[in-house]
Amino acid sequence: MTHEWEVRESGSVNVHDRATSRESRVCAGIATRGRPAELANIVACLRAQTLRPASIIVACTGQDDIGALAEADDLSVVFVEPGLTRQRNAILDRMPAGTDYVAFFDDDFVPQTDWLCVVADAFERDPMLACVTGHVVADGILGPGLTIDDAKRALAAVRGDAQRWTMDGYSPYGCNMAFRASAVAALRFDERLVLYGWLEDLDFGARVAQRHGRLVKLGSAVGVHLGVKRGRVSGRRLGYSQVMNPVYMMAKGTLSRNDACRQIVRNFAANMVKSIAPEAYIDRRGRLAGNLIAFVDVLRGRRTPERAAQL
Repeated sequence: MTHEWEVRESGSVNVHDRATSRESRVCAGIATRGRPAELANIVACLRAQTLRPASIIVACTGQDDIGALAEADDLSVVFVEPGLTRQRNAILDRMPAGTDYVAFFDDDFVPQTDWLCVVADAFERDPMLACVTGHVVADGILGPGLTIDDAKRALAAVRGDAQRWTMDGYSPYGCNMAFRASAVAALRFDERLVLYGWLEDLDFGARVAQRHGRLVKLGSAVGVHLGVKRGRVSGRRLGYSQVMNPVYMMAKGTLSRNDACRQIVRNFAANMVKSIAPEAYIDRRGRLAGNLIAFVDVLRGRRTPERAAQL
């Protein structure tokens, strides 16, 4: 999997005049846990899409995850043991026959109303296209998080004529990514990447690229990731995954040595430096402890990403 990309101009898109996209059957999948308010918002966003999904599948861990949506007749709800990769696989297992494209969204993602239409058009234009990632114009995961009002302002500020670009060879970003259904029919997310997953999107994208064709990022498929802090795993568990998952992926061939080292060094350095005066919304000391436990396991010759769930 390469992390180099080529940027080029894309043709303009008219979301009101595209018969092929209106005929496309898109399955939208959401893996969620413990965030019913955020789930309600992303479902409302999907219902408001100019290309409405033919099916919406919610993979959750219990009744409390879905709240008032329990009675919705336009959702398919599946209850699964916790774990992002396991929950996404449950969505793939239940993808309806005849689906053209499957799109995965985080429950705290806010897509522009034409997101699905723009992505379906890209797939229709290029039969070799296997994966599309959208353009996140604001990402709350990089800070204390964003509100719905923040997202609305960020989306309102987007100029459509400035977003007509495509990046080739871009690894998918799990909060907003779509795949040609035929390209992933025989693939599943690696369930050894437990809990939050950590790089599970990159791992899956690498296997898609190895077998099926182009991966791109579209500047015109715009959205905002709120980065809600509730429902996330402990710092120690995440810290373990920050080290062990890249090592495991390097061993299985879905991450290069350079990229694995870059991932590990960047996160370990950030956790070590910032643990002195950590951000209120990040458990830096827990992450650092998890990093160190993983380093010991790696030195012992272990490749055990699933151990994060036991910490």
